[in-house]
Amino acid sequence: MLKNKKVAFIGAGSMAEAMIAGMVATGTLDPGQLIVTNRSNLERRQEITQSYGVHTCCLDDPAAMSADIIILAVKPKDAECVLDALHGRIKEDQLVMSVLAGISTQFIEDRLGSRQPVVRVMPNTSSMVGESATAIARGQYVTDEQLVMAEQLLTSIGNVTVIDEEQMSIFTGIAGSGPAYVYYLVEHMEKAGQEGGLDAATAREIAVQTIYGASKMLLETEEDPATLRENVTSPNGTTAAGLEALEKYGGGEAIEAAIKHAAQRSDEISAQYER
Repeated sequence: MLKNKKVAFIGAGSMAEAMIAGMVATGTLDPGQLIVTNRSNLERRQEITQSYGVHTCCLDDPAAMSADIIILAVKPKDAECVLDALHGRIKEDQLVMSVLAGISTQFIEDRLGSRQPVVRVMPNTSSMVGESATAIARGQYVTDEQLVMAEQLLTSIGNVTVIDEEQMSIFTGIAGSGPAYVYYLVEHMEKAGQEGGLDAATAREIAVQTIYGASKMLLETEEDPATLRENVTSPNGTTAAGLEALEKYGGGEAIEAAIKHAAQRSDEISAQYER
């Protein structure tokens, strides 16, 4: 379905690069099928070309406007400017995929006009290594075929879940922002390891492998996380002591609060644009 399809990225930031890296690495798209644009940063475009062999150009280049799939990957604050630039320049048979956090499909449809098919997408930066947790929500004009095409494209960068758009904010809080929580956890595991006498490289290796192994256990055993936690927690043992400290200092509540605050911010961005 994606053979000979052209895909244009509007925006060349870290999220766009992560998605491009995943698509090229998995062979889902040939570099020649990809076009990457930004408004004026020629140096950034040259970096993307050198790294992935894709065609880059400025936003007003006709090649970008004629792509079969247009992926909006700019910062939310630049959304209106970009949507105004696209208005009247793309057609109803072109699929628009939006990575704009907190901005609804209806807002994009209204700004683009006509009956533009829009799929809202929330990947995370793990797409760079083909392990993104990605959610998609369809707009009112998206056909079943276009939804399948979007799923196929995004499967190249990880797992894809189709959800209702109303669930996108909480998904953003968990998966969109989630890698940052994990990196933050590793920072502190590494710090504790160094304070305990390990060198930085060894502490990091141990922390990363521990998280990787625990994640793999969850995926492969399909056990409930609470069951796995209980299985490794002996009464009055070291793990029990660690868990007691997490509870004492609000570790669980902090994680829940992080997710809810990120979701709330997504809702606030949405409300801002709807106004």
